[in-house]
Amino acid sequence: MSITIIKKGISDSIQDAGRYGYQHIGIQPGGYMDYLSAQLANYLLHNSITNPVIEIHFPSSTFCFESENIICITGANFVPVLNEKSIAMQTPIQVNKGDLLKFLQPIHGRICYIAFQGTLTSDQWLNSFSYFSKRLELGLKLEIINKETTPRDPSTLTNLLETIETKVFKPASFQFIPGPAWNDLDATSIQHLLNTPFKTTLQSNRMGFQLKGPLLNLMSPKSYLSSAVTRGTMQLLPNGELIILMADHQTIGGYPNLGQIILVDLPRLTQLRSDSLIHFSLTNVDSAQQQYQSLQESFTN
Repeated sequence: MSITIIKKGISDSIQDAGRYGYQHIGIQPGGYMDYLSAQLANYLLHNSITNPVIEIHFPSSTFCFESENIICITGANFVPVLNEKSIAMQTPIQVNKGDLLKFLQPIHGRICYIAFQGTLTSDQWLNSFSYFSKRLELGLKLEIINKETTPRDPSTLTNLLETIETKVFKPASFQFIPGPAWNDLDATSIQHLLNTPFKTTLQSNRMGFQLKGPLLNLMSPKSYLSSAVTRGTMQLLPNGELIILMADHQTIGGYPNLGQIILVDLPRLTQLRSDSLIHFSLTNVDSAQQQYQSLQESFTN
């Protein structure tokens, strides 16, 4: 089975769980921005939840199916239409040869995902299909290795769907574990970070989300050795603003590391559009691990 890109989107790409194990030599992990929505799409099709998917930004690509398959769309609602007819999200959908899939407008969220029954194939590098600088181009043909599985019935998965919807889209504070520079902040900055809303900006992409809010300051000027960073790392920029690193982050950084947004909250950050207000709250490693394990257990049944 194959699909062809007949209209290029702004920044669509193939992503999987990421390219881990190579950060020590400067290679970014990449991977899904909203891993929960990507996992859900694969789970509903009875695929491995780490299968590669297409990550869609808006304006998005238009796809032509060269043969039949079953697809599932999750994440942001960009009003998907198949042959000019609206189709449901979070639901396995039959597609046939010659069908056209496009997205009309962004209603809710920032990124959506298309999973296919079977395995989307592409050039693999260092054990991952995830694109970094490469994007889907006009005329590109993608192959899917079909796998005869029975898609799951969404009507029997109400609890799972509600859980993912809550974790990805329901407003809540962003939990973080204090980082090595946390105690170097002055008292006023700590109070600002814990009690004052910040706002997402247009300077937000797969590398990082830059925030607007009260400027933060260290108690005294201090230099830091460059050290490892990962998605969710909260860095204090020289101008006092805050940036949160995302999937295509650099592997080391020398800016003050104020903390780490926990993994279960990063999909919600991913889906925030510009000018969204966010709040922060403190947590710890044990709580972060328990929350992540609980969510992943939802996909094991």
